[in-house]
Amino acid sequence: MAAVIRKQDRHAESRSVVSALTGAAGALAGILAAAVALGVAELAAALIGPDSAPVIAVGQTAVNLTPIPVKDFAITHFGSHDKQALVAGILVMLAGFAALIGVLAVRRIGYGLAGLAVFAGLGVAAALRLPGAGLLDVVPTLAGVTAAAGALVTLARSVRLREPRAGQALFTDGLIAGPQDPATGAALAAGGPIAGPQHDGPAGSPDRRRFLAGAAGAVALAAAAGGLGDVLLRRFSIASSRAQVRLPAAAVPAPGVPAGTDLRIPGLTPFFTSNASFYRVDTDLVLPQVAPETWTLRIDGMVSREIEISFAELLKMPLTQADITVVCVSNQVGGPYAGNARWLGAPLAALLRRAGVRAGADQVLSSAVDGMTISTPLTAIMDGRDALLAVGMNGQPLPVAHGFPARMVVPGLYGYTSATKWVTRLTVTTFAAQRAYWTQRGYAAVAPIHTESRIDVPKPLAQVAAGRVTVAGVAWAPATGIAAVEVSVDNGPWHPARLAAADGIDAWRQWTWTWDAAPGLRQLQVRATDKAGVTQPSRRAQVYPSGATGWDSVVVTVT
Repeated sequence: MAAVIRKQDRHAESRSVVSALTGAAGALAGILAAAVALGVAELAAALIGPDSAPVIAVGQTAVNLTPIPVKDFAITHFGSHDKQALVAGILVMLAGFAALIGVLAVRRIGYGLAGLAVFAGLGVAAALRLPGAGLLDVVPTLAGVTAAAGALVTLARSVRLREPRAGQALFTDGLIAGPQDPATGAALAAGGPIAGPQHDGPAGSPDRRRFLAGAAGAVALAAAAGGLGDVLLRRFSIASSRAQVRLPAAAVPAPGVPAGTDLRIPGLTPFFTSNASFYRVDTDLVLPQVAPETWTLRIDGMVSREIEISFAELLKMPLTQADITVVCVSNQVGGPYAGNARWLGAPLAALLRRAGVRAGADQVLSSAVDGMTISTPLTAIMDGRDALLAVGMNGQPLPVAHGFPARMVVPGLYGYTSATKWVTRLTVTTFAAQRAYWTQRGYAAVAPIHTESRIDVPKPLAQVAAGRVTVAGVAWAPATGIAAVEVSVDNGPWHPARLAAADGIDAWRQWTWTWDAAPGLRQLQVRATDKAGVTQPSRRAQVYPSGATGWDSVVVTVT
C-alpha cells in the first residue's frame, strides 16, 4: 500500500511539474506572438506613417483621454520623459496581456484568438482616433494581429499536452519509459531505463523541440520586421531638409545683451537656455516631421481675406528677433519648465493685419499638424508686444522638438495659450464660438504667466558651511518685467536681492543675495515683484486651471 501511495504522490508531482512548464511555455508563446505583432505592425507603419503603429496609436489615445490630474502627475514626476514612461507602461501591460493570451491559447486556441481580437479592436479604435485618420491607419494593427495569430497557433499547438497511448509512460525529465507489459502493467526496460511512474490516462508535456523551433522563428520574424520597419521609418525624417534651411538676418534685431545680465554663478541657471536643454512638454509620442518645402500657414475665420503663406515666403518677410522667456502651465513652484531663448520670427500682428481682422473677434485659434489647438487672446497679439511666428531659436532653425518649421511665441502667456508648435493654421474667431484643446479640458481660456521666482543655489537639502553663503536664482514676469526679488530665512524679515542687468521685460532676470548663515537647519524663501507692482503671492496653488503660485523655498543644513 505504501508503495502505491508513493507512486501516486510521484505521479501527482510529475503532473504538477508538467502543468507548470506548460503554463510557462504558454505565457512565453503569448509574449512571442505579441513581439511578432509589434514587429510586423512597425513594418506596416513604416509604409503608411509612424503614428499608425499600434503602441503609438494606443499611447496617443491614452494621452488625449488621460484625466488632468494624471497628466500633471506624469509631467511632475517624469518631466520630459513622460512619453517614454507611458510607452514603457503600455509595453509592460501588453506583455502581461500577451502572456495571459498564451496561457489561454494552450487550453483552447479559440480563447487565445479571442484575446488577439480584443487587442486588434483596441488598436483599430485608437488608430481611427488619430487626427486626420483614414482606413489605411488600421492596416498596421490588422497586419500585426494576423501575423501574431499565426505565431500563436503554431506555438500553442507545440505546447498543448499530448495524449499518450494506453500503457505509455509519462514524460518526465525529457525521457519516456519503455512500453508496459500488458499482463502485469510493469514497465519494460527495453529501450532505456524507466524514467518515471506509469499511467494509463492522458498525460504529456510540451513538444520541446517543436516549441523551440517555433519560438526561434517568431523571434527572427519579429526582429527582422521591426528592424526593417525602423530603417524605413527614417524616410519620414526631415533632418536633411532642416539642415538646408538658412535663416535670414533679422530686419529688427534684438538689442545687445547688457553687461551683467548673466551673473555666472556656479549652479545658477544660465541666462540663455540652450536648445538641447530647453524643456519640452507636449502630447506627441512621435515628433511631427513637417518638411519646410510643403509647409504652409493658412489664416482664415473672421478676416477680410483668407491668406496662405509658404515657408519660403515667410523667410522673405521682415523678421524680428527678441529674447523671450517661455513658461509651461505645468510648471510647479520652483519647477524647471521655463526657458529663455532668442527667437526669430515674423510679427503675428503684421500677418493678421494682412488678412484684415473683422470687428468682434477676440481669439486666434491656432492649429498644429498634430491636431493640437491653442487659443490666444487677440489683444495679446495686437497690443505691441513681440508676438512672433517663430522660425529660429538661439540662432538656429527651430529644432523639430520645438516646432520646426514654425511655431508661435507670445510673451506673457503660458504655453498652452500661446506657444503652438508645428502650427499650420490661424483662425480668427471668438472665445464663445470655439474652444481649444486645453480649455475643453477645464483650463482657463486666458492665462497670463504669474510673476514667479526660483532658488537655484543652494540646492534643496544641501549642506553649506556657516558664514557667507551665496543664494541665487531666476525670476520672471514676461511682458511686464521684474522689479525686485527678496529672500527670507526661517520666515524672518525679507532681504532685497541684487538683480542682474535686465534684457528687456520679456526675459527672466537672475538674482543673488549673500547670506550670513548660522549653523542649523534653515529654510530659505524667495518672492518677486514685477514692474506693475504685483508681488508673488504666498498662497500655494496647483497648476490647474491657470498656473501654480506660491513662494519657492529650500531647506538646507548649515554646519
